[in-house]
Amino acid sequence: MTLSPDTRNDRLRLLVLTPEYVDFLWYRAMLSRDPEIDPDATWCPDLIDCDDLIRNASFDVIVWDCVFHGGSESGFLQYLTVSSEDKPVLALSASPCEEKGPELVAAGAADYLCRQAIDGWSFCRAVKCLWYREQLSASAHGQLGREVATGFINRDLFFDRLQQALLRAERAGHRLALLHLNLDDFRNINETFGYQKSDQLMFRLAERLRHKLRRVDSLMRIGGDELAIIVEKVEDSLDISQIIRKVVEALDEPLTVDGQSLVVSASLGVATYPEAGDSPEELLRRANRAMFEAKRDPGTSYRFYDRQLHISAGYQLRLEADLRNAIRRKELELYYQPRIDLATEEARGVECLLRWNHPERGIVGPEEFIPVAERSGLIVPIGYWVIEQACKRLQESAELGFPGLVFAVNLSFRQFHDRKMTETIFRIIFNANVDTSLLELELTESAMMHDPDYAQRCLRELNQLGISFALDDFGTGFSSLSNLQHLPISLVKIDKSFVQELGNSADAEHIIRAIISLAHSLQMSVVAEGVETKGQLDFLRQYHCDEIQGYYFARPMPWNDLVQFLTRQNQSACLQK
Repeated sequence: MTLSPDTRNDRLRLLVLTPEYVDFLWYRAMLSRDPEIDPDATWCPDLIDCDDLIRNASFDVIVWDCVFHGGSESGFLQYLTVSSEDKPVLALSASPCEEKGPELVAAGAADYLCRQAIDGWSFCRAVKCLWYREQLSASAHGQLGREVATGFINRDLFFDRLQQALLRAERAGHRLALLHLNLDDFRNINETFGYQKSDQLMFRLAERLRHKLRRVDSLMRIGGDELAIIVEKVEDSLDISQIIRKVVEALDEPLTVDGQSLVVSASLGVATYPEAGDSPEELLRRANRAMFEAKRDPGTSYRFYDRQLHISAGYQLRLEADLRNAIRRKELELYYQPRIDLATEEARGVECLLRWNHPERGIVGPEEFIPVAERSGLIVPIGYWVIEQACKRLQESAELGFPGLVFAVNLSFRQFHDRKMTETIFRIIFNANVDTSLLELELTESAMMHDPDYAQRCLRELNQLGISFALDDFGTGFSSLSNLQHLPISLVKIDKSFVQELGNSADAEHIIRAIISLAHSLQMSVVAEGVETKGQLDFLRQYHCDEIQGYYFARPMPWNDLVQFLTRQNQSACLQK
């Protein structure tokens, strides 16, 4: 197939991720010798620059040297494909193709070359192949837009695309979802505006939906008033919920037809592979059946062919919608779990834990709503709200006669996606006018995996302000020891999974002793989480753990209960003196 001038880019826009400038020059020189390529190549040797380039510039192909990553090849490759909106990635490394190629291609790379076997011909061939494939994909998307605009309907093409998507899902072991969307009262729209204007409405709706969808998803018109969306690489009901939410948001916004603003509604039917079938005909038939079920409800609505998925996705969508209003309605509340100093058995600090007092469901536990907050991005504003509340209580605790009490707040990995994180935390602390040495931020390794260099820079900046850091769930990650050497961490928390195995597992005892010894050798304090029995307490005291946190001394509690708890502790300490 020959690309026409209006669909072909004149220059190849190439992003080269390699720490070595000489390698960048080598790749560029090989491409420059090819008469069909006029490369516009950008060299990126730094992870922070990589994030900025991908977010703010546009590239046709990414050449990635596998030594360039943030601690995990597969994790960095996943980040590349998502952040670049599925731009093709050509992976390079020293390993032979048969050893490394299948692994990286399965993880998301478009192609793989062994550096030792690269020559000008093979490198140019691989890059051109990916470039032309990307241009053909963009051309196909443009053609689909023209088909919708002209009212073109080709069910054979739709079934072919769905069949190919099903084959990909079967090979990769992924799930797939088919959304069948039917506009409500389309006959009245036709009678009011005419068929040509109605087609324009469908085109504008399709264009709006396409901007909401991922590049991997396909959108086609399969009837006069019907659209189909093929959603690939579905992990769980949350993925489908997010797509449905985007479709509903697109439908909520008015469309303009013939100068008139028009609000439309639609009924959505959802069928998933493999639950609802493994052929295009089965999936469409069952999505169609679910769509007619949705017609029973007024306004824009949806139904799943699979009842359990319908219940799960609907619950997640409602939970997310409620969570968006929770801060404004003052439904969120902090609970506080004391951290007890083993030397004095007094509260050294508290961990601030989020609870949601839902008006209908009552107290909703964090294990239920935090994943929804993480996936939707709501955890970022919620996280800043938690820091604000912790600073407020820190100030109150000093006024109530509990000076020196440390307040620990969990940082989400999503907050490291916010490029204004340090600036926002600076502002919160400045406005609160608190002793920053009493504010401790807890983070996990996963919080730093997205962009380790940026995370380290943020932590250093906050540490200069006086804030201390704790590494949460220590011992459960793969790179904890190396992270400890490079981060301004003053405390580690032993994960409760090890503590609760004390008395049952010799391995758990060895691990806990090793963690305490290592942390102390690095001048760090140790907190053990999940302490519930005297046996666990005695073991931790024997091996000089600094603090404990768990039900043995205190459960998480509201602020007023914490004040009473601290008051009783003070009174008890006075009596002992």
